[in-house]
Amino acid sequence: MRVTVNRFIIYTWGCQMNEDDSEQISSLLMQMGLAPTEEANEADIAVLVTCSVRAKPEQKAKSKLGELRILKEQRPWMIIGVCGCMAQREGSALRKGRPYLDFVVGTAAIHQIPDIIRRIEERRSFAAALDMPEQPGDAARSLPQRVDRQGTALKSFLPAMYGCDNYCAYCVVPYVRGRERSRPLDEIVEEATQLAALGRKEITLLGQNVNSYGATLGISTDFADLLRKVSEVAGIERIRFTTSHPKDLSDRLIEAMAELPKVCEHIHLAVQSGDDEVLARMNRKYTSAVFRERVAALRSAMPDIAITTDLLVGFPGETQEQFENTLRLVEDVRFDSAFMFSFNPIPRTAAAAMDGHLTERVKMARLNRLIELQNEITSLINASQVGRTYEVLVEGISPKHDGRLTGLTRQNKTANFPGSVATAGQFVRVRATQSHLYGFVGEIDNH
Repeated sequence: MRVTVNRFIIYTWGCQMNEDDSEQISSLLMQMGLAPTEEANEADIAVLVTCSVRAKPEQKAKSKLGELRILKEQRPWMIIGVCGCMAQREGSALRKGRPYLDFVVGTAAIHQIPDIIRRIEERRSFAAALDMPEQPGDAARSLPQRVDRQGTALKSFLPAMYGCDNYCAYCVVPYVRGRERSRPLDEIVEEATQLAALGRKEITLLGQNVNSYGATLGISTDFADLLRKVSEVAGIERIRFTTSHPKDLSDRLIEAMAELPKVCEHIHLAVQSGDDEVLARMNRKYTSAVFRERVAALRSAMPDIAITTDLLVGFPGETQEQFENTLRLVEDVRFDSAFMFSFNPIPRTAAAAMDGHLTERVKMARLNRLIELQNEITSLINASQVGRTYEVLVEGISPKHDGRLTGLTRQNKTANFPGSVATAGQFVRVRATQSHLYGFVGEIDNH
């Protein structure tokens, strides 16, 4: 019987907040003396960081649990845990029919994982930690505990806030991530400084609605102020942020984005629908005209900005004309790219109980038409930029292009290009020679 664990593997689905949760879990496990592995058959601990925004990532996570069950039959000392939004939503019920599952940890209890693992090693009994702040008054005293990062990397996610108060009709996030609460500005700057000392050159500030930062702090500090303070951190050379809600995209924020050289020329601004009636039923709190005006303001301030978005088709009651309004907005705005989904009901959300659910056939037909349109726009935009030179942070060898290096432009587009792996971690200028949906193939421009 094995007593001491020494390797771990983490599987992650969903948003950048989940990516940060995974990095936090990895750091906790490394502080326990464990080493990461990419091979499940070497792992003594397997942790699944899950997503509940759509049905598909939940299905993938449950399928992975089935694979791990087979592996645990061969390695009975293995500890298997589930974290993240699906863990928070389903709780201990996840263990029903899964006696091999050792722990379930919610979105606000990641810091408890080391103690939970130690208890499991001693007692081999199931453990759960699912407490979460629910009331607005909890905001100031219920921020998740952060852990010092471990390992080396060029980029890191850095949460500026947690939770969400928007209650969009289709979204489960407020129920599984809790009420909105912002981290103190000085605490975020301190963590950014620590990341710079570890060699991070790029950070992405995170929040479910990051540009409402500061609302729970009780002082006159907003996200524009935070961008300015983080820009002062030596060693951090690029700053990104996500996700932005159109109703909170202020002129002050746009001004800060345009003025601060470290802030990249990219924003992910989720529109969801181009029809005002659908937006109202979604509880999005803006109109298509307001969205268009905010896009115009962004492009006026930053002509080189890349704008990406989320689009959700087939919302309950969506008519063909309302769907056509979404297509019209996409044609007019011309997003650089988009995450596109068809509606599926999530338990506990308002939309799940609405009348007028559409058939899968109708939803998929609309989604396919939208994808075709957006892919055409993306292809045309990228093709128009062939010949331009972009600043790229070299991340290493591309996993999809033999021998080529890869990195992102400031506009968040992938560039693959020949070069020496010795340039990894450096900024180079790359001239785009071919365009693709994801970005470019190019060559280093030494001029």
